[in-house]
Order: sequence, then structure tokens, then C-alpha cells
Amino acid sequence: MITTEYHIPVLLRESVSGLAIRPDGIYLDLTFGGGGHAQEIIKQISEGKLIAFDQDPAVKDQMIDDKRFSFIQHNFRFFSNYLKYMNISQVDGILADLGVSSEHLDNPERGFSFRSDAFLDMRMSPGLKQTAADILERADEQELRRILDEYGELDHPHRIAHRIVLERDKQPIRTTFSLADCLRPLFPANRENKMLAQVFQSLRIAVNQEIQSLKEMLEQCIIHLKPGGRLVVISYHSLEDRLVKNYIKGGNPDGIIQTDLFGNTMTPFKAINRKVIVPGLEENETNSRARSARLRIAERTTFQPNV
Repeated sequence: MITTEYHIPVLLRESVSGLAIRPDGIYLDLTFGGGGHAQEIIKQISEGKLIAFDQDPAVKDQMIDDKRFSFIQHNFRFFSNYLKYMNISQVDGILADLGVSSEHLDNPERGFSFRSDAFLDMRMSPGLKQTAADILERADEQELRRILDEYGELDHPHRIAHRIVLERDKQPIRTTFSLADCLRPLFPANRENKMLAQVFQSLRIAVNQEIQSLKEMLEQCIIHLKPGGRLVVISYHSLEDRLVKNYIKGGNPDGIIQTDLFGNTMTPFKAINRKVIVPGLEENETNSRARSARLRIAERTTFQPNV
């Protein structure tokens, strides 16, 4: 029995509709979470199959009891290996709802948010060795600055990194409140929550290697999507959305488009929505996670890029 407590699906109707589901098709849900998207996909397939991935063992309580459904507890960066193991070469659609789940944000014990005091964990899978607290303890100032700059897109990341180093020399920064209290003096009152959220985001991305995982996942989509198959991705910050947009545009992280001998554009995907789809007012009011959501839908072409 699936509940919505673990994770409230964002842009549910729009994303599942974007898959253009065929009743006999094979589909991947790369971020199963609470099963909201998966449950809607299952409703629309008859002889087809849905394969779901999620690295968080907590989602096992949300499983779908259906012969058309298979679940693999692993990071989506490895989905190609599992398809080969299952003797599946290509699929009809791939859906990924990136970022953190409602469970990650709302469960204080996971240490993702500064709304509650908890150990700075931030691991989406307990199999990961390094927590956010470990990064704050072990990373040198230069590495901290890089993480804050690249993954948090913060102004003056050097000031934040320096502050962390100074404070951890006095006492370890091991909890969400201790990190927030350490940094508040650096932030203007009217931007405090936003800037703290960017700091926490940067650490979370570093802990879970989210950008590298996303790159690897997208590269596999090009290989395993059938011509005419759909790629549907919901992202929540500019780093993710930029990568998704570039891959749809050119099949590579930089969005560089290849051309044939006559200069004609050759791209692995055709964008279904030229402009990102965002949640409506009602969804934004009922689901805080939806407020930064961006949906991109693309259809696989017959072009195979040089990768």
C-alpha cells in the first residue's frame, strides 16, 4: 500500500503525460521515492513493464505489489548495468524526479534541513561513507570554497569557507543548528534563510555526488531510449536544469550541437516543451517542494551523437 507521506510527487499529471505511455511499453522511474509517479504509470500500462530505482532503503515501505513492477535499490547512475542484467536493451520512456524527497526534508533525523536540530548526515543512502559533518571536518578551506561556489552558487564563498574553518577549530560542526548558527552572522537578515538553504544544498550535492550521478545517468539515457521514446526530468535548481537542458540540446554536458557534412543540425533529442513547465499556484501552495520545480520533456531521435 503506497502512502504519500514519504514523498509528495511534483508535477504528477504533467510528467506522466509527458511520457506518452504505450500500454505495452517498458518504462523506468529512476527516482521511485514514495511511488507517486510510479503508481500513475502502472495505471496506464497493461502488458508493459515499469522498473523503478531508488538508492534510499526507506522507500521499501512504499513498494507496489504488481507483476508489472520491478524495484532496484541503487543509485540511478548504474541503471544501464541493471538493464543489461535484465536483458533489456532499450526502453520506451524514462522519468527522473531529481533532488531531495519530502522524506529527506521533513524527517529531522536525516539532517537535510536547518529547520530542526539534527546530526549533519544528508546521505540519501546509508551506504555512502561520507556525511556532511565529515566534509565540514575534513575538507580544507579551498575544497570547502569550491563546494560552496560550484554547488551552492553563493556570493563570496571564500568568506563562508573561512568562517567554517575558524569555527571548527574551536569546536566541531556536527549538527544542522551548529552550522546555521556559525554562518548567520555572515548573512543579511532578509536573505538569511535563502543563503543557508544554498549552503545546505551545496553540502548535500557534495555528499551524494549528485551532479556526477546526473551526468552519468543522462549519458545512459541516450543509449537506452528507443527512437521516439520520451525523457522526462524534473529538476529543482539551475545546476540540474542546465545539465538537462544541455543534454536535450546536444547530447553532451555543454549542449554542443553536432552537424552533418552539409551543416544540418543533428541532435539526439527533440524538445517537446521549449519552455520549462512549472507547477501552478495551487500546487505551489500545497507542496513546498514544487516551488522550484522545472520540468523538461524530450523525445529521442534516431541520431546517435559521438560521445
